[in-house]
Amino acid sequence: MSLRGKVVLGDFFHAPTYGAIDVLAEALVSIDEAGRIDGVYEHGHAAFKDIESRAQSEGRLLALGKGRCVLPGFVDLHVHAPQYPQLGQALDAPLEVWLEKYTFPLEARYADTEFAKKSYALLVADLLAAGTTTALYFATVHLEATKILADLCLAGGQRALVGKVVMDHPDTCPSYYRDAGADAALADTRALIEYIQAHPGNAEGRVLPAITPRFVPSCTDAALEGLGAIARETGCHVQTHCSESDWAHGHVLERMGKSDTATLDGYGLLARRSVLAHANFMSEDDFDLMVQSGASIAHCALSNAYFAGAVFPLKRALEKGVRVGLGTDVSGGPTHSMFEATRMTLHAARMLEAGVDSRKPASERGVPGSAIDFATAFHLATAGGGNALELPVGTFEVGMNFDAMVVNVDSPHGTIRAIGDITPEELLQKIVYSASRPNIADVYVGGDRVAGAGS
Repeated sequence: MSLRGKVVLGDFFHAPTYGAIDVLAEALVSIDEAGRIDGVYEHGHAAFKDIESRAQSEGRLLALGKGRCVLPGFVDLHVHAPQYPQLGQALDAPLEVWLEKYTFPLEARYADTEFAKKSYALLVADLLAAGTTTALYFATVHLEATKILADLCLAGGQRALVGKVVMDHPDTCPSYYRDAGADAALADTRALIEYIQAHPGNAEGRVLPAITPRFVPSCTDAALEGLGAIARETGCHVQTHCSESDWAHGHVLERMGKSDTATLDGYGLLARRSVLAHANFMSEDDFDLMVQSGASIAHCALSNAYFAGAVFPLKRALEKGVRVGLGTDVSGGPTHSMFEATRMTLHAARMLEAGVDSRKPASERGVPGSAIDFATAFHLATAGGGNALELPVGTFEVGMNFDAMVVNVDSPHGTIRAIGDITPEELLQKIVYSASRPNIADVYVGGDRVAGAGS
C-alpha cells in the first residue's frame, strides 16, 4: 500500500530540535506523488475542514483512529550488516580479540554470495519491521556481496547508505580477510559508488554509497589518502570508527602521533557528510574539529557498554554543538532495535551522571550534568540521524520524506500499557520506553508501506 497522493489524519509526534517534543494532535499530513510531505495542517487550521472533506470525497483520506500514533522512522547511523548472524553472542572479549576471534572469520564468509543474500535479506526485513527506515551500513571487503546488500535495500524499500569496507593493512588485518592492497580497495570503492549511482532501480536515490575505511588501525596510509581523495572528488558520505576503545584510541595515537579525529581530518575524511562511530575518547580539541568540519558522531551506547571501557559524554558533545545521532552497532550491540538503542542512550547518560562505583561518596561518584531526557533521545534517534546524513527525514515538516511508523498503542501483543488519562507527551514517553515490534503496525518509506505487524 502506498500513501503517495494521500492525506493522513492522526496524531503525529516528532522532535525537530533536541530537548523538545512537538505534538501534532488530530492533524492532517498530505503526501505528494513523490512520497514527500507537501502539507501539514493542525486541527483548527483555516483550511483543515476543506482539505479533510476533499480528501475523503476523493478516497484519499486515511484516518488512523484512536490508539494509533505516527512517529518518524528511526535512523540507525551504525550497522555492521555482515555481523547479523552473530547478534546476541560473542560479546565476551575485548574489541581487538572479538574482531580476530569472531568477527573477521564471520565477515570472510561473505565471499559466498548465496550466504550474503540470505543474511542480508533477513537483516533488511528485520530492521524495517522494527521501524528503522534509514540505515548506514558497513558491509565487508567483498564488492559483489556489498552490491547485493544495496540491491536488497532497494528491493525492500529501505533508505540506506552502503559502504564496502576498506581494510588493507597487512599488520592488523588477517591474511584470509583483507583487501589485496590499497589500489584494489580504492578501485572497489569507486566501483561500488558507480554501481549504486547508476542502479536502474535507484532513480529516486533511496540508496547512497558510503566511503568506508573500517578504522585507522586497519588501513594503510595509502588507502586513507586515496579514500580522502575520493571523498573530496565525489562528495559521498564517509563512515568509519573513531576512538572506540582504549586499544583502538591508543593504537592510533602511537602510530600517527595524534588522535583518530585529527588523523581523519588530515586525510580529508572529516567533513559535513562524515559519520564517526563511538568517539568515546575524543578530547575538547577533537570536539572542536567535529564542530568546524560539521561531521557527526554515531553514538552507540549498547556496544559501548561491551567494548568502550568508558561512557561517551553525550550531553557535553551536544552542548559543544557536535552533530549526534544514534546507532545500534549490530552486532557489537546485541539488538537491531533502535527502541533499545534509544533506551540505552538514556540509561548510559543517567549512569554517567550518577556514577557507578558505590565505594565512592555520591558527590564524587559521577559526572554532573550528563543526563539527558527522553525527548533528546527521541530526537537523536530520528531527526538527529537525518541531520547527520543531510537527508530530509526524521520530522513531519513540508519537504521531508514521509518515512514513518504507525504505532498501535493498544496492540494486544505489544508492550505499551497506556492506562488512565495521560498527556500526549506522557504517551510518547511510554512508547519510547516500552514499545516493541508488535506495536509497530505499519512502516512507510517515501510514502510506501514496507513493513509492519498490522492490526
